[in-house]
Amino acid sequence: VQLVESGGGLVQPGGSLRLSCAASGFTFSSYVMSWYRQGPGKERELVASIVNTGGSINYADSVKGRFTISRDNAKNTVYLQMTSLKPGDAAVYYCEATGLWVEYWGQGTQVTVSS
Repeated sequence: VQLVESGGGLVQPGGSLRLSCAASGFTFSSYVMSWYRQGPGKERELVASIVNTGGSINYADSVKGRFTISRDNAKNTVYLQMTSLKPGDAAVYYCEATGLWVEYWGQGTQVTVSS
């Protein structure tokens, strides 16, 4: 099983980034996919989640209206489009897959928001 995040980097406040998470080794279309983040000195927090069909999506209040989660089951990939980025969004972003009895995590991708 692998979850490989990409797309992180350095962006100025107000900028945008698109994170991707490519999954392999499990039935992607059966899993709820989520993005978490962990900032310096902070606990890991849920950013957004999307059910297997894409029909139900949830966001943390802090990112509502700025971030969009989506998935492409044909490509086994989940995305996080981030806009209007703030310094407080700086963190390591992790992709997570939740199944009936199991969960998988990616290794994370760093997002830095700084001028």
